Amino acid sequence: MDTAAGQTLYPLHRCKTVHLVRHAQGVHNVAGEKNHDEYKSYDYFDAHLTPLGWEQVDNLRKHVKVCGLSKSIELVVVSPLLRTMQTAVGVFGGEAYTDGIRKLPLMLENVGHSNHLAVSSLNCPPFIAEELCREQLGVNPCDKRRTITEYRSMFPAIDFSLIENEEDILWTPNVREKPEDVSARGLKFLEWLWTRKEKEIAVVTHSSFLFNTLRAYGNDCHPNMKSEICTHFANCELRSIVIIDRGMIGSSESTTNYPGKIPRGPDLPSEAAD
Repeated sequence: MDTAAGQTLYPLHRCKTVHLVRHAQGVHNVAGEKNHDEYKSYDYFDAHLTPLGWEQVDNLRKHVKVCGLSKSIELVVVSPLLRTMQTAVGVFGGEAYTDGIRKLPLMLENVGHSNHLAVSSLNCPPFIAEELCREQLGVNPCDKRRTITEYRSMFPAIDFSLIENEEDILWTPNVREKPEDVSARGLKFLEWLWTRKEKEIAVVTHSSFLFNTLRAYGNDCHPNMKSEICTHFANCELRSIVIIDRGMIGSSESTTNYPGKIPRGPDLPSEAAD
């Protein structure tokens, strides 16, 4: 049977579902669309979402609730920049934070000039920041992060423990990260994702990071599928993919497989009995 152009089977425990999200519209996106040189302006340092961006967040939030993703996602991984964290907590966080709830909020009120209510961490997955999924580094101030202390004060329930440096030592003002280096960083990020115990993860990140990471994939697929994987993301777009451990790199064990023969008894296949 020729399966080259059709389906392929993989054990379920060798697969991981990842929901990739690009951040919603940021102030730098609006300025850069009018004049690309605006991306180099310090007016857009660590750019925050626009009012339209927050509308995009609200619409995606409704979608993940209707399709059931809000109940199945076990972890949210987010790039430690203002626009991605605003998007992540707005889409996957708890309901509006109210006084009297002792649990730390995911986001305080009006973070990033948002006029947005605080967001609760109740009844939602844990959030963790990871620098491997940051936007293409260097030159553009919109891609430079603040100190981790500042972020912790804005997003108290996001876990920043994986970020080693208080200051942003990755961004440089004069050198832009090469696309091939972004791709290599993206592959390293996906390898890290595979080490996580969670089987269904949301990742909120950036356009150039997603494009340069995903373009390495899909060469063994139908051209339409390659295009589906690798095209640029729109603001606040979500795409769900499956990572497969084809080389048995991980040590994952199935939680659903069952060994059989409990209790033991004759189990010869019918062909052997005949």
